[in-house]
Amino acid sequence: MAQMPQTTTDAVLFDIDDRGVATIRLNRPDEGNALDMDVAGGLAAAVDRIGTADGVRVIVLASSGRLFCGGGDVRGMAGAEDREAFLSALAGSVHESLIALDGLSIPVVAAVQGAAAGAGIGLLLAADVVVAGDRSSFTAAYPGVGLSPDCGVSINLPRAVGMRRALRMLVRNERIDAATALDWGLVDEVVETDGLDAAVSAVVEELLALPTAAIGHARRLVRASYERGFTAHLDDEAVTIAALGTSQDASARLARFV
Repeated sequence: MAQMPQTTTDAVLFDIDDRGVATIRLNRPDEGNALDMDVAGGLAAAVDRIGTADGVRVIVLASSGRLFCGGGDVRGMAGAEDREAFLSALAGSVHESLIALDGLSIPVVAAVQGAAAGAGIGLLLAADVVVAGDRSSFTAAYPGVGLSPDCGVSINLPRAVGMRRALRMLVRNERIDAATALDWGLVDEVVETDGLDAAVSAVVEELLALPTAAIGHARRLVRASYERGFTAHLDDEAVTIAALGTSQDASARLARFV
């Protein structure tokens, strides 16, 4: 497929290359890639484009500069004339994008360098594979500014690391390093920061070598499993495996296996 241009906002860079790899890159490096309404709008536009584009096989979440994402735009919050409306609009917009991303049958890879804080934790939890630099760090940060979690952190963090460890981050505001994040299962790989791009590229190539529909629906089913009962989930599994079984990819792979 032909490469598609980036989104119109400079706060989020977006493209789809000729392999079907869609890259969403936060681009506010001087502000620690903090989420403001420009970032929220760019994220929404990128996820919408992915949802309507043909041939997207892998999504990469990345960022420019030293930090992955410092959380929400604290300066914007502090200066907002109507803070309640500001927070509601910002969180609501990002939440819509995360919900849409969660429902896609496309694997998501996150590249984390530097700090991931607050909403930045929510973004990396939206990924199926998280590769982190060895100098990265992770903190909820919400208690430091007197706020409660958003961006799915209070639901997805306990799922990833367990309730007790999540409470250490969310209630005691504990900051963890890359090695601890790996041990807890918050990230999947830790590499030297200078080798982060190469490590992410290797994961992308690994995913491109696998059947896109099969692994995409696997990630969708796993994520949907938290939202419904066993019977409904088994019904979805049955419909999905039956549909995939008629695809050219599955037919060829089954024939080779036999």
